[in-house]
Amino acid sequence: MIVTTGGRTNQACIQEAIQIAKDLDSPYEERKKRSVKDMHMTFNDDCLVVGRERLELYRRGSSVPFFFHPNAAMLRLKRLINGVTDPFIEAAGLGPGMSLLDCTLGLGSDSIVAGYVTGEKGTVTGIEENAFLAYLVKRGLSLWESGFGEFDSAMRRISVINSNSLEYLKTLKDQSVDVIYFDPMFEETIAESDGIRGLAGFALFRPLTLESIEEAKRIASKKIVLKDHYKSSRFQDLGFEVHKRKTSKFHFGVIRLD
Repeated sequence: MIVTTGGRTNQACIQEAIQIAKDLDSPYEERKKRSVKDMHMTFNDDCLVVGRERLELYRRGSSVPFFFHPNAAMLRLKRLINGVTDPFIEAAGLGPGMSLLDCTLGLGSDSIVAGYVTGEKGTVTGIEENAFLAYLVKRGLSLWESGFGEFDSAMRRISVINSNSLEYLKTLKDQSVDVIYFDPMFEETIAESDGIRGLAGFALFRPLTLESIEEAKRIASKKIVLKDHYKSSRFQDLGFEVHKRKTSKFHFGVIRLD
């Protein structure tokens, strides 16, 4: 991954790009009026562009950037405030003061909604294995200004961990988290969701294993939750009770521990 600036930049963005390159242990390259496509060809690598408004990740060979945007979480939060139930929150049984470990953070939409529901006394931790995605999402969660105070506070409460989820689970104490959540990416998800196609280019695909579920059983005190396609055999293979949603192609599975 190389780090550069936007086409029209300033000294502040240049200094920020240099610092981000150091943070990520990646090379900084001056833009020199080159297109992202030209930089891909020159350096044969992915590209992180530090613009005036946001960071953008460009997969080598792609002209479409991936960037942090919490729009889906905002819509869900507004529905919650208006009294509409959220399927994830309902399946997880989350409430004020509870703790959630999101083992597949992605853009953090589920974690943001959980951060709102669990409140100031709750804790939400998200794991992302790709260092560049983890950096981009952590920065977005800490800096994004929506103009909606409760939403911004929910984002700020999320702790982002750059790690392999199974390896991180192994470091945790027994019954140290209320709810553990898995939302593994799969082919059906990518085909049917425009919102995550850019994310899919950078995500590290790992199969959800029985070992991870056994670790989660040791750590979680209340529930383990799995979101998966309705055709998935993982619910049955890994021992989840399925909460079927008639109008959705994605169901939630639950393992109750309390």
